This record gives sequence, structure tokens and C-alpha cells, in this order.
Amino acid sequence: MAEPLLSVRGLSKRFGGLVATDLVDLEVGEGETLAVIGPNGAGKTTLIGQLSGEVVPDAGTIRFGGEDITTLPTPARSQRGLARSFQITSIFKEFTALDNVALAVQAHAGHSFHFWTPARTERALREPALSVLEQVGLGARANVVAGTLAHGEQRQLEIAMALASRPRLLLLDEPVAGMGIDESQRMVRLLRTLRRQHTMVLVEHDMDAVFALADRISVMVYGRVIASGAPETIRANAEVRRAYLGEEISR
Repeated sequence: MAEPLLSVRGLSKRFGGLVATDLVDLEVGEGETLAVIGPNGAGKTTLIGQLSGEVVPDAGTIRFGGEDITTLPTPARSQRGLARSFQITSIFKEFTALDNVALAVQAHAGHSFHFWTPARTERALREPALSVLEQVGLGARANVVAGTLAHGEQRQLEIAMALASRPRLLLLDEPVAGMGIDESQRMVRLLRTLRRQHTMVLVEHDMDAVFALADRISVMVYGRVIASGAPETIRANAEVRRAYLGEEISR
């Protein structure tokens, strides 16, 4: 049987007396979309931070593509194909959408931002950047200053920046957070397209988005994974209903 693309074993993290993640085990196969759900404070964002390298675990292991990456820093994980989007949009608001993605292309290539000004007109940066913008539906907005884009467009731009690194796995932290109905539906359509080409770990509170996108769901409560399985299995799980917003899970 093939080794999972991502394998997490016994991942734990404490902040003082607070247990953020507690012996978390996860597996994500190549081409799969895993959704991680749970109430506020369950440890979901800490888990994503541990996977991306921004939070150092106290215990446990993370294997990606057959390699132990537990102690690798974020840039090294990015080079191996792990890319993250954030719960709060993280873009360069004073630059255009195209400039933002070109910066991401440049960073993945290992070039310093010190050389950004002369490099921003280089075809080697702008052509792949424009291609990624087209992929997320922002091709026509390439020359718009990022700070003036609508909230949903800024989230699309952030995903474009993640895609610019040519990831094997996308870590998405609440991609539809703060969106209206139309924006949320547009993002779900985009992610449905991306899941055909990318493995994804999705942290999300919107249950409509979760059940529309996930191949499997893991439920976290107080830092622990209390259940993992196919969406229909999680929907019917009595423990999940009791522990996490049963009225939402039962929709």
C-alpha cells in the first residue's frame, strides 16, 4: 500500500497550561481533500501552523512525501511542496494582484526581494504569475492594486500566491471566512476545481463548504481528534454531534 503524502503521528503542542494539540494522528493521501473541523479553540490553526513549520511541536512526527519534516523550517517545507493560506488574508496590499503573485514566484525560485524592483518586469516572473491569476479567476484583475480588491478577491489572490509555489499540498485555513453567500459559493467552486489537481488540508467552519469539498473529515475537540471518516460517517456520528455544533453537522 502506498505511503500517504502527509502522515502525522502523536503531534502535540502546549502553550503554558493550554493543550493546543494532543497526540494528533492524521493521514492524507495523494489527491485527497481532508477537512479538519471543530469548535473555536479546538487546536485547528495550531495544527496547520505545525504542518507549515510556523509552530514547533513539543512531540510527534510529520512526514511529507516519505520524508520526516518535523524539524524543517517553513521555507524548506515550501520548497518540498507545502503551501499555506491564512485565516486572516496575508497579501501585499500596496502592490497589484500580478505583483503579489510574481513575488510569490520569485520567492519560490529562491531569489531575494532586494532585487524585486528590476525583476518585477521579467517575463519569467510575470508569465507564470498571470497564468496562476487566470487559474483562480483573477486574470482580468491582474493590474488592480490588491488593497482595493473585494474581500473574496483578496482570498482568491492569497490562494494564487500559494499556487505560485507549485505545491503538492495546500494547507487552507478558513478560506471562506468573512465572505458573503455569493463570495463563498465562488470560493467553493474554485476549490472544487483545484481539488482535481492538488491535495488539500482544509480547516473550515462553514459546513456547506466542508461537505461540498471534503473526501474525509477529521473532528478536533480540545486538541484531540475525536473522529475521522467519510463525510456521511461524520455526519451520522453521535459523539461529533454532541461535541461540535450538532445542528450544523446534521444539515
